[in-house]
Amino acid sequence: MPEAPKLSRRLFFGGALAGAGAAGAAAGALAAGALRRGPDIVKVPGEQRRFVGQSVMITGATSGIGRAAALAFAAEGARVSFCGRREHLGTGLQAEIAATGGEAVYIRADVRDPESVTNFIARSLEHFGPPDIAFNNAGISASQPFHETRLEDWNDIQDTNVRGVFLCMQAQIPLMRENGGGTILVTSSANAEGARPGLVAYNASKRALVGLVQTAALEYAADNIRINALCPGATDTPMIRRQSGMENAPDAVWQAGVGVWAQSNVHALGRVASAEEMARAALSLCAPEMTYLTGSAVFVDGGMTAAL
Repeated sequence: MPEAPKLSRRLFFGGALAGAGAAGAAAGALAAGALRRGPDIVKVPGEQRRFVGQSVMITGATSGIGRAAALAFAAEGARVSFCGRREHLGTGLQAEIAATGGEAVYIRADVRDPESVTNFIARSLEHFGPPDIAFNNAGISASQPFHETRLEDWNDIQDTNVRGVFLCMQAQIPLMRENGGGTILVTSSANAEGARPGLVAYNASKRALVGLVQTAALEYAADNIRINALCPGATDTPMIRRQSGMENAPDAVWQAGVGVWAQSNVHALGRVASAEEMARAALSLCAPEMTYLTGSAVFVDGGMTAAL
């Protein structure tokens, strides 16, 4: 098997499964103990209710980290307005939160479109008032060699990952200023620190977000607005599965493949994160006790960027 760190995720998984066969790769990885799981978090009901009554806006919440964050904020008492483009997933998540006693509303929005962002913010205000917390999480990726990256793909990634955050923050900051302050968290990536081949547009977008966050943090600290970036490492989400070309692979095959990849690429913990782990990190960064944290890019990456 080629050395994994030299390959994009798509190339690695494609080579691994083509060489051994899907079932064989899964069985071999499992037998070798290649899979590692994060610790099970046992939460006592009512143990933490840090966001009771607070208004939380989340973009890109119909899957992955955003979805997990919507569930987690609502579980801790927040009133959550969230958006995404896939209506069936959004309405399903709204119903799921309501079934557990939480408050949430799904509003279809596309962060690439200024009018759609304006509508999302306006309808969020109607439901839950000005945001105490905004988690600008929407993002996409694509895996292509640098010289084969199409301009339309480059533009789509920048428009979603950077322009979308810019548009949301431009709408959210005045509301927070009028309301006496707030917290904004932006999903960047461990790729803001170290790039991977095949992800030129994604890498560039996630580094741009750190500059956006730092600038805004300096400009609005006097307004009692904290602004930070969450920089996740490899996280098991639908996006990474699509990027790897394994969206429709059996779960056991995916887990085996990503387990092998993580052994060579997640240098400390040797596993990928769950979306729930990243959601817990997001809540911690937005928590009321984090009063001195602003302008930071916080890496939650299992040790990926700690290694040379």
